[in-house]
Amino acid sequence: MKGKRIARIWVSLLLLFAISLSVCGCTAPSSQELSDGVTPNTVTASDDLSQGNAAVTDFAVRLLQGSNESGKNTLVSPLSVLCALSMSANGADGETRAEMERVLGMTTEQLNQYVYTYQSALPQSESAKLSLANSIWSTDDARFTVDRDFLQINADYYGADVFQVPFDAPTVERMNGWVDEHTDGMIPKIVDELPTDTVMCLINALAFDAEWTTPYSEDQVRKGTFTRQDGTVQDAELMHSEEWYFLEDEDATGFIKHYRGRGYAFVALLPNEGVDLADYVASLDGASLRELLTHPISTTVYAAMPKFESTYDVELSGVLAEMGMPLAFEPADADFSRLGRYEGKNIYISSILHKTVISVGEKGTKAGAVTMVVDSPDDAPMDPKRVTLDRPFLYMLIDCENSVPFFIGTVTELER
Repeated sequence: MKGKRIARIWVSLLLLFAISLSVCGCTAPSSQELSDGVTPNTVTASDDLSQGNAAVTDFAVRLLQGSNESGKNTLVSPLSVLCALSMSANGADGETRAEMERVLGMTTEQLNQYVYTYQSALPQSESAKLSLANSIWSTDDARFTVDRDFLQINADYYGADVFQVPFDAPTVERMNGWVDEHTDGMIPKIVDELPTDTVMCLINALAFDAEWTTPYSEDQVRKGTFTRQDGTVQDAELMHSEEWYFLEDEDATGFIKHYRGRGYAFVALLPNEGVDLADYVASLDGASLRELLTHPISTTVYAAMPKFESTYDVELSGVLAEMGMPLAFEPADADFSRLGRYEGKNIYISSILHKTVISVGEKGTKAGAVTMVVDSPDDAPMDPKRVTLDRPFLYMLIDCENSVPFFIGTVTELER
């Protein structure tokens, strides 16, 4: 990995709303920027996120399970998907809204409050920061009327930029430019063109950039091997360190490794020998994962992990339909009447495009090394643990205040 950062993740998600039949032409003569007319109101943050944290962790597990393919690297951001779906749920009604709420684990009002509070309290520093951005792009077709309450709620709770534009090639370029800007240039494009029946796009972009609490020194990076899912072996550069939080359940062991400032952490879970990674992922549930993350064992862990990079690109409508919200994707039956109205047509979600990129390596800034704060050795068991990620594993990025995975994925082979 080049540069001063050692862990980076970039995510973008595009949610397309369409009408039930393709249309052409008949747009307003010019576009209108709506941002000036939709000013965010003051919102009061919640005092307790515990119930929401449990729901989001459960959603993260189910989203990974729905996306995971045996033998392939997977990379999803539950937080990004949650933000985009929560924004869209503000435009849903009836059973469509109820299905979305069941899948996300909270009412729409609770989702709004949770996302606002969670984002407002995120630790931010030059050495570790998580940034989220949201935008709504509405067609300027004269036959479409967007609901102002829908725009206002999403401005209030999600800080969403709002634009009314013709859905043409220049607008696609603007959307891609917005994504490029809010992912620090790592995802320069989310879409090549928009279907002719598109009436609205909701976009979430997420960027995480952090340094380890203690960067790896040169002698801590050693040649090793990684055994792929199919049993073949590839060369790897393994980064060795001592960590202080051990994770263990019946089928896996792992560790927590903090980023500088200890506001965020990398979490790894390695299935035991003889336990297939896909089977382990399928066996997880939100409650058991939350128990692991919130009750680590304080002890010395001799950890080794490979330097790796990964990219992932998935269309999520089928996954989310299987998770329990099929109505949102039904052209004739979806109910997004709170989002807006198109003359004589029904509005539904036509697709959800999700792209992720991650890069994990050993280097921090040369002046950035600090001493890791650890628990007293007197409180730790005497026998150190060992976890070497030299075969397929599950990993997460979490915020340490809530212990919620904002990123979750699997490594079955090291991408070159």
